[in-house]
This record gives sequence, C-alpha cells and structure tokens, in this order.
Amino acid sequence: MTERDLLSSERSSRLSGTLADPSASAQPQPLREAVETAMRRYFEHLDGSQTSDLYAMVMAEVEAPLLACVMEHTDGNQTRAADVLGLNRGTLRKKLKQYGLIESDAP
Repeated sequence: MTERDLLSSERSSRLSGTLADPSASAQPQPLREAVETAMRRYFEHLDGSQTSDLYAMVMAEVEAPLLACVMEHTDGNQTRAADVLGLNRGTLRKKLKQYGLIESDAP
C-alpha cells in the first residue's frame, strides 16, 4: 500500500458519520480533528517505514476536493471561486489545472 493509498483510505473511512455524510447519526468531526486523526493513523500504518514529501501529499489530498467543492458551489464561476477562496484568479486556474479540474490550455 502506498502513502497516498493510506491517506485516501483514511479519508474515505472517516467520511462516514461526518459532514460528508449528513444522514449519519454521529456528530460531525471538525476538520482539524479529522486531519489529526488521519495523520496519527497514517503514521501507525507506516509501521516504522520512512516517508517523504508528506506535506505535498497531504496538501494535494485536501486542496483538490476543496477546489472541486468551491467550483461546484460557485457553479463553475472561477472569479467567484477565487473570491471565496481568497486567491488570485490566475492562482486558482493554475491549481485547477494542476488537479485536472479544468483542461490545460493547448499550445
């Protein structure tokens, strides 16, 4: 199992009973606590193995769904999404391309 698989499985397993699953009876877990729980489990699953580029991996796991949800919330309006996120529109476009959420400009 790769590092990314561990984080992804943590994410999907903890979605049940959280804000992502509003029909569940359990209380939603604040994002900060969900991240802390996922990271603790991630390190437990490493079982002594080394890891690298953890920051980039975690940011990608969080940033991609954040951008996708904001884009959905703003009906695809990049200017509004940039305002919601507090980003420059150019920065938003770069990130959307990075995660494959919009097509890259063809040369």
